[in-house]
Amino acid sequence: MNRREMLLAAAPLALAARAGTFPDKPIRYICPVAAGGGSDMIARVFSQRWGQLLGQPFVVDNQSGGGGVVACQSTAHAKPDGYTLMQGYVATHGTVPATRTVAYDPIGDFTPIGMIGATPNVLAVTSSLPVDTLAQFVEYARKHPRQINYGSAGNGSLTHLAMEMFIQASGASMLHVPYRGIAPAFNDLLGGQIQAMFPGLAATLPYLRAHRVKVLALTGNRRNPLLKGVPTLDEAGFKGFVAAQWYGAVGPAQMPADIVARLNETQVAALNDPALREKLALEAVEPMPMTATEFGQYIAAEVQRWSALAKARNIRFDM
Repeated sequence: MNRREMLLAAAPLALAARAGTFPDKPIRYICPVAAGGGSDMIARVFSQRWGQLLGQPFVVDNQSGGGGVVACQSTAHAKPDGYTLMQGYVATHGTVPATRTVAYDPIGDFTPIGMIGATPNVLAVTSSLPVDTLAQFVEYARKHPRQINYGSAGNGSLTHLAMEMFIQASGASMLHVPYRGIAPAFNDLLGGQIQAMFPGLAATLPYLRAHRVKVLALTGNRRNPLLKGVPTLDEAGFKGFVAAQWYGAVGPAQMPADIVARLNETQVAALNDPALREKLALEAVEPMPMTATEFGQYIAAEVQRWSALAKARNIRFDM
């Protein structure tokens, strides 16, 4: 056996040995939002269980700023050894790069590890609006062009683009009122200053249960058990209406395949833990385990979807 053959024969053994020892120290888990809130909670409860399965703790590092741009740059520039990961989500790997020029490539600068899960968005309207069904809302919006103000958590956010996608599909005409976060937008929805919004399910539930808003439809391909009587947009006639607040793990580009496989394997195992699923349900997050390849394809589809919508609706917010 010559030297080249010996090296080729030894390579699989070396990879197996590396995967067997990884990780041997804590893993930094960058969360692209400030501490507190749903996304941060998901990062903490999920990474805790993930770390237990890997035998090393995850250290959550909150890096908010620029709609996730700060965290993305930090992750993309990290050493691709598996010890720096990030909780990517629909903003960092979907809506933000679709509507702005950002200093990172949402596909080329990252290694997909796997999906964590997603929560649907809902079409919520103020309780005083004289509609009770999606069909009535569409009819009302068409009869009162630009008389409905809809709120969002900010320009280019999922709550903004989801409503723009609905406007494009329904032919309605509404005015956008961007806020600095979902909480002030809800305050004005409750007060009647805006009439409609497309928030996430978890953020909406307290107001829905208090009968302070009406939910007419939700995204996704099936009804949610928390809203069994509310139809999906797809079944209401808006076929292929895809919009969800999703979360997944990514690392820097060019991570070793064996380490990615080890991370994905344990991630999927964590998502199958009933106790973790119960905790994620507090944020209305449905686990969606995927392979790393499947998650990479999902990210690419998200970037393409929101970029196409932003172009069609002339939505651009370059910094």
